[in-house]
Amino acid sequence: MRRALCVLAMSALPAVVFGQASNPVADAFRQNEQQVEKNLIAAAEEMPANKYAYRPTAPQMSIAQIVVHLSQGNDYLCGAIAGTKAPTRARVDTTASKDALVARLKDTFEFCDQALASVDDSKLGEQIPFFGGKPWTRAAIMTLTTGDWADHYSQLANYLRLNNLLPPSAKKPGM
Repeated sequence: MRRALCVLAMSALPAVVFGQASNPVADAFRQNEQQVEKNLIAAAEEMPANKYAYRPTAPQMSIAQIVVHLSQGNDYLCGAIAGTKAPTRARVDTTASKDALVARLKDTFEFCDQALASVDDSKLGEQIPFFGGKPWTRAAIMTLTTGDWADHYSQLANYLRLNNLLPPSAKKPGM
């Protein structure tokens, strides 16, 4: 009995010592989502309300358009990844107030937090219908989502700098 317990303890040791997770991809995706959520919400909050129509050039998205796009994307992408339907929400468009747009962004990240909690690595290769076209793997949609969040945070960070504001990720702790 003692020997069996010792063998069992020793077999679990590498996972404890090296921090191996049983779902390293899903765990990394959730960690990324938590950091992105923090930065995107902070960037949306940092931009003054009177700048929500700001865009550096006419073809670019405004702050309000980015926030609406992210909110819609969060519901669709996190729902697709988790295999769950996003909540039905009243329409919010770019003419809504900053407070309404930031609140919606927060709501959609809360949905992502809840939906992604059940995602694990066992179904990364599962084919999921995507934007009504050819199915994508769950892993591919997760990768696309990570890139989309990074792309839009980069936009917001640049827009903040163009308005003499510091992006959240550039601030020292406590600023």
